[in-house]
Amino acid sequence: MTALDRPAVRTGSRARRTAPPARGGAGWASWRAVALVVGALVMLFPLYWMVVTAFSDQGALTSGPLRFFPENPTLDGFRRAFTLLPFGQFFLNSTAIALVAMALSVTLNLLAGYVLAKYRFRGQQVVFIMIVSTLMIPVQVVMVPQFQLVAGLGWINSYWAVIIPRAAEAFGIFLCRQFMLGIPDEVLEAARLDGAGHLRIFWSVVLPMSRPLIAVLVILTFMYRWNEFAWPLIVLNDQQLFTVPIGLSFLQGEYGTDYPALMGMALLSTLPVLVVFALFQRQFVEGVARSGLR
Repeated sequence: MTALDRPAVRTGSRARRTAPPARGGAGWASWRAVALVVGALVMLFPLYWMVVTAFSDQGALTSGPLRFFPENPTLDGFRRAFTLLPFGQFFLNSTAIALVAMALSVTLNLLAGYVLAKYRFRGQQVVFIMIVSTLMIPVQVVMVPQFQLVAGLGWINSYWAVIIPRAAEAFGIFLCRQFMLGIPDEVLEAARLDGAGHLRIFWSVVLPMSRPLIAVLVILTFMYRWNEFAWPLIVLNDQQLFTVPIGLSFLQGEYGTDYPALMGMALLSTLPVLVVFALFQRQFVEGVARSGLR
């Protein structure tokens, strides 16, 4: 071969590759940061206005120009709310219902999702499709049959009337199945070879690997149960059993609304949900990403 026929020899162990320039450069990053800040301010403004209204005077809200800061902050709205209605009892009722319903719903959804993801039986796909198809049925359509069922069991005006009818949710079962499909079958088979039974595998192998999923279920279920209004209003008649959302509706009068009292109780009602989210936020993001909801 002549020198002209020889391939060119590259100097160095590897040819250097230049990285492509970032999309849009610094200008694009700046505009994206501005858009995120504006979006965050828009979403936080209702919460800020709730705080301003809760600490304002009723007369200052209904007369005069619009104020973005309370001139004379006061707690009179909170005092009037606790004087007019037993909100302390309402908070206890909502907490008991939300915690019990959350524990029951998370347990049932995990068990159902595990069976649909890791067991093979005739009609498995049909059962799963039927469960998921119930998500297309509006909640209002099934309220009358649910009320008749609860009334037949004698649960009207009790906590069980609020907790039991929706103990298992189709969305929760779907979420659990999608997450547990990602658990390797080899891990479960190794546990079976070691002599572990079904419940032992579920408790010692599946649940520790499903902590992000459990965090998602806890947050979503607690938030849904805490804010539920229509169904508790239908099945509860005794004021001592009312929940916080029902109590908030009574602060809206026919001839006027006590806005400081209403916003003060609404502000307090958001605290339990924020606490639950703060405790599980790290696992929440991972669980949503790994459950097929990207």
